[in-house]
Amino acid sequence: MLAGLLAQVLNGVQYGLLLFLIGSGLTLIFGVMGVINLAHGSLFMIGAYLAFAVAGATGQFWLALPLAIIGGAALGTVLERLLFRRFRTRPHMDQVLLTFALILLFEEARSAVFGNQFHSVAIPAGLDFSVPVVGGFRYSAYRLAVLAICLAIAAGMVWLIERTRIGSAIRAAAENAAMLDLLGVDATRIHRLVFAGGTALAMLAGALAAPLQSVYPGMGDGFLILSFIVVVIGGLGSVAGAFWGALLVGMTDTMAKAYVPQAGGIAVCAMMAAVLIWRPAGLSGRG
Repeated sequence: MLAGLLAQVLNGVQYGLLLFLIGSGLTLIFGVMGVINLAHGSLFMIGAYLAFAVAGATGQFWLALPLAIIGGAALGTVLERLLFRRFRTRPHMDQVLLTFALILLFEEARSAVFGNQFHSVAIPAGLDFSVPVVGGFRYSAYRLAVLAICLAIAAGMVWLIERTRIGSAIRAAAENAAMLDLLGVDATRIHRLVFAGGTALAMLAGALAAPLQSVYPGMGDGFLILSFIVVVIGGLGSVAGAFWGALLVGMTDTMAKAYVPQAGGIAVCAMMAAVLIWRPAGLSGRG
């Protein structure tokens, strides 16, 4: 009984940290650029398929992680320059239509390259074992590695946003991009950096998640919905809020599926409603 509960707690934390990688990029993109990116879940899917392709072609799963970061940053830069820069000041409905079109394009490209079958990615051989945690309870070494990687990235992001000049510029761009230009800082470059970083985080999350579940068409849809819930709970534009919101969502969703399967997504929605009644602007918001 205790071992089962501990396993679900660890699963909830690890799941929540993956949601944080997706949700933190989503909240920064919306908070800084004011852009609603419904295609963010598709970027997660691309990262998972990248891990499948790299692991299948080279047998080296770990090579997929830097490729997901580099490829995500490059893709984000291209998308920001060609599309999202033009739509940043457009009505949100225009942004929704643009990102929905991107979802369709990404899905068609995925279907043409990989087909519509379900695929699996093997857990890296070096971490394909379990680690003793408490007493006789053992937990997957790969899941612990994902947890550690996500925690390290979360700490790095908080340091970057709160302690560096780039982070100060990002926070300023979220408040008033025009004033940032007057101070001699190119707000367009900050927007490009944020979008590239958010895309890289989503693709990295997909690559990390690939050995934990099947790789299949539309796999990012569920993660996108939960990530939007993370953003709402955490507060728009807040990395720290996204972190705590992601842990709440991950734990609630995992526990509900394990112990009250019939509740489905109701538990997450009820938790979100409770948080917003208490903090209408989210965990990091005022009021």
